Amino acid sequence: MTDSKDAEMQTEGEAVEEQIGPPGTDAVEEVESTETPGEVEILREDLEEAKAQAAQYLDGWQRTQAEFANYKKRQEAERLQLTTLANAVLLRKLLPVVDDFERAMTSLPSSLQQLTWCEGIVLIKVKLDGILESEGVKRIDVEGQAFDPRFHEAVTYEEVEGYKDGQIIGELQRGYMLDERVLRPALVRVAKALVPQPEEAAQPEDDSDLAESKE
Repeated sequence: MTDSKDAEMQTEGEAVEEQIGPPGTDAVEEVESTETPGEVEILREDLEEAKAQAAQYLDGWQRTQAEFANYKKRQEAERLQLTTLANAVLLRKLLPVVDDFERAMTSLPSSLQQLTWCEGIVLIKVKLDGILESEGVKRIDVEGQAFDPRFHEAVTYEEVEGYKDGQIIGELQRGYMLDERVLRPALVRVAKALVPQPEEAAQPEDDSDLAESKE
């Protein structure tokens, strides 16, 4: 009895399997039926378009980053330039004070140099020179130099023996540099070539000498 029931159930299962097919067959057929060649091509085009758009966005982002970096560099350069110009204006105003100190030190009698107040003035001058040096200010060298309009300003041109044409004879006012910028040109005297003097013409003989020669 039991064997007959089992045989009957097996027969029914085989009949059902023949009707519906193996498990998963419908799902595979359904997926295969939805993936038509046209739809695959559309998906591929959409993917390529998305990739191109992503590359475009990435390029735009990189450009923006580069432009922002350049903007920061320009801002920093402009800030430094403004700071340098502001310092140059202030330091240029201090130079006449330095000139006054130097003239005072030069004209100070030796008998007064040992006084306490004179030593105090000298110390002030030393501190002022230290401040200028710390800010990058240095003197323009003129001794034995040829005139250079970038660093020197000619006050006079003089014919002086022992100097070449265009050589600096002396300094009337010190010049200063601020790093690589001319803070104030040096006022100088410049030598010019000596003009050769024509030889003296022969003097005519005196009338008395002529008369004596005739006699």
